[in-house]
Amino acid sequence: MLTVERMSSTAAIGVRSDRPTPPPTGHIDEARAAQLKAANINPRTGLATDYLNHFNEAVMLLEMIPDMPECAEDFLTWSPLSYAEHFWASNFKARDLAIEAYECADPKVRADFDSITSAMTSILSAVSDAMRKVTQDKTRATLAEQATGWVKPLVMQAGGVINGAAEGDVDNIMAAN
Repeated sequence: MLTVERMSSTAAIGVRSDRPTPPPTGHIDEARAAQLKAANINPRTGLATDYLNHFNEAVMLLEMIPDMPECAEDFLTWSPLSYAEHFWASNFKARDLAIEAYECADPKVRADFDSITSAMTSILSAVSDAMRKVTQDKTRATLAEQATGWVKPLVMQAGGVINGAAEGDVDNIMAAN
């Protein structure tokens, strides 16, 4: 049975509360793990790499700005989306399952993931604000290059969390780049 707190948080994002959910400890049965895996959701973490597409889109646009300054306008249309908002706006087949699995993810894993995605969102939002205030292509290109350098490693780190890499593994991945 769901607690009142759990019911209100799932109701707020539109997740049905009538389906069984795994305990938030991250321990799930084999059938549930197979269901998550089939939907491209990591059964160990309850997270889907599809959410990183949201950030990869922004990075791709930023990478184009130095060579094609008009892409700055495309980047300026990018807006931050939460995990649930991303899936609601996507064509991801198992979006309800992705949102539910995120809500049931181990709180520490989710907090680590949310911290990284929050940092990416802050960087991209700040760069967007700065680009709106400048008109010179060279300045926008510099902002884009700096932001790309900051966000790309965070995307990799978020991918590590999604894929269940230990903190040391993520540090090793980052040191190799």
